Amino acid sequence: MTEPRAVLTRLTAECHAVSWQLYRVSAELAELDRQLSAPSLPPPVPGPVHPVTAPAVPSRPASPSSREEPKPAVTVGDSGWIGKLLAVAGVTVTLVGVVLLLVLAAQAGILRPQIRVAGGFVLSAVLVGAACRLHSRPGGRTGAIALGATGIAAAYLDIVAITAYYQWVPAAVGLVVAAVVGGAGLVAARRWDSEHLAVLVLVPLIGLAPVLTGDVDLLLIGFLLALSATALPIQLGKDWTGMFGARIAAATLPLLAALVAGSGHDHRLLIGGACAVAAILAVLSGLLVLPTSARPGPIALLTAAGTVPALAAGAALDRVSASMLAGALSLLMLVVVVAHRALQPVAVQVFAALSAVAALIAVTTAFHGSVLAPVLLGMAVLIAIAGRRSGVARWAAAGFGFAGGIVYLDYAAPGNLITPTQLPVADTVATLVASLLVIALVVAVARAYAVAENTDPANAPILAVAGGGLIGYGVTAFTVTAGVAIGGTGAGFLTGHMAATLCWITMAALLLRHALRLADRGARTWAIAAGLALTGAATAKLFLFDLGTLDGMFRVAAFIVAGLLLLGMGTGYARSLAQQDER
Repeated sequence: MTEPRAVLTRLTAECHAVSWQLYRVSAELAELDRQLSAPSLPPPVPGPVHPVTAPAVPSRPASPSSREEPKPAVTVGDSGWIGKLLAVAGVTVTLVGVVLLLVLAAQAGILRPQIRVAGGFVLSAVLVGAACRLHSRPGGRTGAIALGATGIAAAYLDIVAITAYYQWVPAAVGLVVAAVVGGAGLVAARRWDSEHLAVLVLVPLIGLAPVLTGDVDLLLIGFLLALSATALPIQLGKDWTGMFGARIAAATLPLLAALVAGSGHDHRLLIGGACAVAAILAVLSGLLVLPTSARPGPIALLTAAGTVPALAAGAALDRVSASMLAGALSLLMLVVVVAHRALQPVAVQVFAALSAVAALIAVTTAFHGSVLAPVLLGMAVLIAIAGRRSGVARWAAAGFGFAGGIVYLDYAAPGNLITPTQLPVADTVATLVASLLVIALVVAVARAYAVAENTDPANAPILAVAGGGLIGYGVTAFTVTAGVAIGGTGAGFLTGHMAATLCWITMAALLLRHALRLADRGARTWAIAAGLALTGAATAKLFLFDLGTLDGMFRVAAFIVAGLLLLGMGTGYARSLAQQDER
């Protein structure tokens, strides 16, 4: 035997010897820990002893200080971590030995490749067999899990060698063999009730698959989707959040990689279909696992993470297909929230937010240009009306309204209200419709807030001022745009501003009148605050803008009519209060 071969053989034997010694020490420490933690047996009761007659000796009564106090039992700290630490060390050393056998031995020309690969598989089988034997013994759980994970990892390394290194079998065959090995490991994890073993089996397989295929292709995506689906029954009835996250990662990560690198991909529709399958699998897994999970929040968030490829499918699909996929996901999550009454509150909130985000992505993907703002604002109004008693719905309506408002300000900019601007027909129609929807959204959100529970009354004035400002802007944009469209940038612009000021004051009067009819104190506070905010804004606009912008009869008419309206408001409000006092 040559010198290098002898050295390598000796090192391999020493690695194996150290590994087995560590396993033995781990098992013995675990057994010692079990014995120390077990309750101690009481001492044996002595048999009857015949007393021996002796002269009585008077004795002094024992003082309290001389009584023996019971000594506390010596407690031994939890030493289970020692066995786990040694098990991890044994796993590391053994895997290093396998790498030495497969790679360094090949570089040194020691043994034939078939012998090296066969030796790796034999070692893997021996480790798994030892794990099964050790698990049946008292205190052998930690060592068994470590041995089993090591054996499966060694088998994975052998599969990499025969597929990617030696290229003896195609990638598809390597994936099938790896799936068989991983499935056996997951079954063992289920029988042994060990989430750690399940994660140690699943995570290396997720990292191994790209090495076998050499690229993120449809074969890899399909394999990992199938792996995630077939691993689901292993988790049913178990509160294994780590394994759930590993399954979600198995289905999600390759799809995201394909979407990022798929600008010129030839299988766009297949990738889009895989995104849909991953989303359905994630939602189905979440619904099956949530009832038995003690941590519904992380499970719901991981479920939402599993739908990310479907939300990002626009990177590979055309606009229509991507919007349809996101819209279908939004509808699916909405049905889950409405129909599944047994969901935990945190899961309902996460799924409702996911439905809103998917709907927003679907709308922004499908629509562009001037029509986008009315669509977003219209959806915000519908959500605010339909879900007025839901906090998540109110936030979703606010989100849609914010997105629609950003698009709305793109062509209904404040500069158009200061400088006469003739807009294209499409932008004019969109501005008129979106302005009305802004007003309707503020009213719908205000009504939803008025009937909502657990709201802070101190926020009512702030929200009323913000709502009044939005209504004022929407009214002004509507009247000015309509005036310019009808009468041009001269008289039409001035008429629009005069009408806007008068509309502000009229709406303030209607709000104050409505407030007097409300029996609910909170709702009355809302209406009064909004009415006063509109009144102040109208008066400020009258003196700060209209006085300098309007000229001639437009200025005169604006001040006279506004003054009469304010007088009527004050008189009517005072009379209404007096009538209420008389009652």
